[in-house]
Amino acid sequence: MRTRKLIMDSFIDLSGKKEFKDITVKDITTEAMINRATFYYHFEDIYDLLHKALSEVLFVNLNCESYKNSELNIDTLSRIFIAITDFQAELSNRCHRGYEDTIARIIRVQLEIIFFNLLVRQHPNEVKEGLKHTATMLSWGLYGASISWRRNNDYVSPGEFIKTVIPYVQYGVLGNSR
Repeated sequence: MRTRKLIMDSFIDLSGKKEFKDITVKDITTEAMINRATFYYHFEDIYDLLHKALSEVLFVNLNCESYKNSELNIDTLSRIFIAITDFQAELSNRCHRGYEDTIARIIRVQLEIIFFNLLVRQHPNEVKEGLKHTATMLSWGLYGASISWRRNNDYVSPGEFIKTVIPYVQYGVLGNSR
């Protein structure tokens, strides 16, 4: 585990200095002071490392452990949204634009796992397939909102942005329960 973390840390350090497309396995092994065989023992290739490093960083940013005892509510959605936008801001200077699809997939998958687990805990008697679809919709929706914020609302904080959305999420588009 220590060596794996060393490799990931070396990769993250390098990604602050170079674009992903310019980082080689040799760069990583040199930075981590390990040999190529050690690298390949832990990761299939540099894309596997990218996926696992981003997933782990996102997991930490989302503070996934804190959601184990949480409910899926407005506060949780707001915290997750802010964590996603913070994660994207960290990556904006590190990853080449060509890897946005990889980053988007990692974010959506991690969100779907979090939402599904929250939904199952809150609705243990519901059909799992319905909860899975709901988790998918929530993950894509929250990710899409974070992209919209990043592209169009740099003058508004993520917290302010999500506050404008919450009434519609909480009460529905018709607003019957206000």
